Amino acid sequence: MINSVEFTKRLQKVIDHYGETASSFAEKIGVQRSSISHILSGRNKPSLDFVMKVLHAYPEVELYWLMNGKGSFPQISKISESPNSNTTAPPQNQQLSNSESDADIEKIVIFYKDGTFKSYKP
Repeated sequence: MINSVEFTKRLQKVIDHYGETASSFAEKIGVQRSSISHILSGRNKPSLDFVMKVLHAYPEVELYWLMNGKGSFPQISKISESPNSNTTAPPQNQQLSNSESDADIEKIVIFYKDGTFKSYKP
């Protein structure tokens, strides 16, 4: 379950990071200004559609960070995109830190822009 208070803090961090006002942020993601106001005040909880609009307008925002606070914002390292491909891949020769390389992978989830996803377990 989403902690609405913490989600609101993360959403405000995104708005502040990009130097937006609540009004300009609402316009950029395609929602009414009152929707932003109600979410920031805690009156309403964000819908899935709202979250997807934020992620679409601001691809640097990670879903898991926005929803659960896990990860970082802004992203510490970017994933580079090949100019001849629609897929993304990590930069070549990138070294993982010990904490990343010793961790067991539980699941890999790929999110598509149409809102669908695929989940893979090793």
